[in-house]
Amino acid sequence: MPFNLVNHSAVIQLSRPRKMLPAVIVVLMLISFTRGENPAIQVILTRKGLQYGKHLGAGWVQEKLEHITLPDFNGEVLGIHYILTGITITKCDFPEPIVEFNPNNTGFTTSISGLSVALTGGWVTHFGLIHDGGSFKMAIFGLDVTSVVELGKDSDGHLSVTSVSCDAQVGDVDIRFEGGASWIFQPFVEHFKGWIRGEIRSKICPNVEESIVSLDYHLQAMEVSIQVDEDLVLDIPLTGVPVIHASSMILGLKGEFYDRTHERPPFEAQNFTVPEQPDYMLSMGLSEFTVNSASYALYSRGWLHVLITDSMIPPYIHVRLNTSSMGPYVPQLPKMFPGLLMNLQVYASEVPMFSFQPGVVKLDLAGAVKASAIEPNSTQIPLFKLNVDLQFDGKVWVAAGRLKGSMGLQNLTLTLAGSEVGHFETDTLESLVKMGVMAGLAKLNVELGKGVVLPRMRNTQLVNTVLGVEEGFIAMCSDAEVFTDRFN
Repeated sequence: MPFNLVNHSAVIQLSRPRKMLPAVIVVLMLISFTRGENPAIQVILTRKGLQYGKHLGAGWVQEKLEHITLPDFNGEVLGIHYILTGITITKCDFPEPIVEFNPNNTGFTTSISGLSVALTGGWVTHFGLIHDGGSFKMAIFGLDVTSVVELGKDSDGHLSVTSVSCDAQVGDVDIRFEGGASWIFQPFVEHFKGWIRGEIRSKICPNVEESIVSLDYHLQAMEVSIQVDEDLVLDIPLTGVPVIHASSMILGLKGEFYDRTHERPPFEAQNFTVPEQPDYMLSMGLSEFTVNSASYALYSRGWLHVLITDSMIPPYIHVRLNTSSMGPYVPQLPKMFPGLLMNLQVYASEVPMFSFQPGVVKLDLAGAVKASAIEPNSTQIPLFKLNVDLQFDGKVWVAAGRLKGSMGLQNLTLTLAGSEVGHFETDTLESLVKMGVMAGLAKLNVELGKGVVLPRMRNTQLVNTVLGVEEGFIAMCSDAEVFTDRFN
């Protein structure tokens, strides 16, 4: 493998078509490009994922329909005003819908065929001063619905959904009225069946389209920026309209970290292609641009620095941060500033940049160290400045549902950038710094080896996940497991 989710309009509302197809679509949308700026994050939903979402949606709708009390329905026939009230679904034969990607309309085609619903409720009629009432039973057979929706994006980068077409057909209806004067008008029901089917049919698609409008409203309300802290933001709007193929849907997201108080990164996301993995429900790609934009934001706000003092060095380390202990590395220090404590201001002198290459993550870090001696009155005496260039190699993988990694030092170069105490050789000091870095990496790798649990939504977790590093991006393919019992 490469990179090595009665009036039959009453019946239609009864059968809740607005809760049928749209519910399937919602599941597909929540599985949480035309040319424009390159996306730094790509998400691919495969046919396997689409069918899993369809299956979940059908089961969820079937369960919910059997517990729904529908709103009252009223109308008029031959001058007699009627109300159907307390309408409940007693049985629903909800066949699993057919849902397919539709490249022609850049969206989905959803079809339900052979839906049957049994309903009960009460009826009330008014004809002048005459009031009557009783109960009824209704069955709808062979209801077919086909809906085509188009996916797009709005000006702010939200995913949008629009109804392109809808067609509904009703096979047959059977109505039995009981109580009151139902014995008078029951014989006439047979003559009105065509009208009843027409009423039902006329209500289906408007309700389906209304629910799609409602879905689109909720999509527009979703955040396309994630607030990391007061100023740091992760921008994830769509960079273009979804790309629909016969076997997949591709979403491209901006995927940029930025600090509101500083300029955006001076570099752009590069184009990359995530291999589609049809045996998995989802494929995802994360460009090196995303992590480098985070690095740029942290560098811009001055977070990539640390002040090291002697108290921070473990007691078992024999080299202390004072002028006497540093004598073997900088011979002038004990003579010029005997017996003084020191501190080191360590900081990134350039933006640390990550590079994703097949099988490995590389990090280039250019830093600097400013050393100072501390007088008894706390006065800081500048001593020297060192430039430090480091290259790291790392690996990332997924095991037992956890994201894990390791990191190694490939190169470290220490050079003297300036000195208030005169020139000195940096070879022995470079060896000391390398030992310190290696010791730090050993501790870091223990934690990276433990890993972190893969991100999950409230009702969904990733399973069977495979991760690999490719040229310019990290690719991940995965299945998803949705816990439907938690929807209730």
